[in-house]
Amino acid sequence: MVTGCLAAAIGLAACDPKNISELEEGVSTEADVRARFGEPENIWDAPGRGRVFEYNRQPAGQKNYMITIGPDGKMSALRQVLTPENFAKVQPGMMMEDLRKMLGKPAKVTPYALRRETEWEWRWVQPPNSAMVFTATLNDDQRVVRSGSSPDRGTEAP
Repeated sequence: MVTGCLAAAIGLAACDPKNISELEEGVSTEADVRARFGEPENIWDAPGRGRVFEYNRQPAGQKNYMITIGPDGKMSALRQVLTPENFAKVQPGMMMEDLRKMLGKPAKVTPYALRRETEWEWRWVQPPNSAMVFTATLNDDQRVVRSGSSPDRGTEAP
């Protein structure tokens, strides 16, 4: 079963460029997005902007997409959020929920009970094609303590 799920996840990620090319900001509808990407991992309210659909490609992939559906029911933005620009916005004191809304579901969550910390990891690609891992460490208050990127020793970049 795990192999089947992994194959399905890899298959979804392989279809992303085609699905993205078939969507157009300001024209495509929520139904168009769902037809190409399926059910979102999460749906976030974005006051004044509509709703944000999270399409997670972790742990098998190296991307996470956030697709904004405006109040008019049309797609207003489609963004791959695992980027150096977004990682730079992760600061000590940031709340876990804000981190999740910005980067999507992590590939891996590792609790360290004795240190009273939890590490969240996302796999991503640093251009042109270096496989990386971004790690955010959260404390017991679910706030970021520190964060940073390092080479991903467990995978090859596409």
